[in-house]
Amino acid sequence: METTNILLAGVGGQGVLLASQIFTSVAIEADLDVKQSEVHGMSQRGGSVTSHVRFGEKVFSPTIDPGEADFLIGFERLETLRNVHCLKSGGTIIYNSMRINPSTVAAGVAEYPDDVAQQIAAFGEKTYQVDGLGLGQQAGNPRSSNVVMVGAVSCFLPLPESLWEDKIRQLLPPKLVDLNLKAFHLGREAVKGK
Repeated sequence: METTNILLAGVGGQGVLLASQIFTSVAIEADLDVKQSEVHGMSQRGGSVTSHVRFGEKVFSPTIDPGEADFLIGFERLETLRNVHCLKSGGTIIYNSMRINPSTVAAGVAEYPDDVAQQIAAFGEKTYQVDGLGLGQQAGNPRSSNVVMVGAVSCFLPLPESLWEDKIRQLLPPKLVDLNLKAFHLGREAVKGK
């Protein structure tokens, strides 16, 4: 198996790191070599958070160079746009349509661009917008939008669905398992057939 490079990008508090942990755990369970790295930034203050997940037969570096990501998983629209330079030609973008205003926008110093979705769509032909927040609410908790995104990406990876379900059961508190399994499946359904 060639190395698969997944870049996750979002805002502090969106569950980017839990999603990264799920990807990493599934790949380890599938007997793949895995490397993972994360950048927290000002995550406690709503700042940018990115996580690099790489897996395959043999992986040497935990970070993804610009232009090398097979998948860009955006947990927020503007964070997705900020990281499109990391995607390789022919790569796949899957992003949450959610908008979170950066502190500069909240302070009135800058404006949130109106055309973020159009700019993202213009970058790659394999682009999927997912209503992560709405699907998370449908599953029972809007905070499960991170697992919605994991479900969406899982459709594109050659790893058994049962592995994903097992890791969600193992990594989440028992009281949150059922709603997150529902969120995972709603994420899968959101991209199937597109």
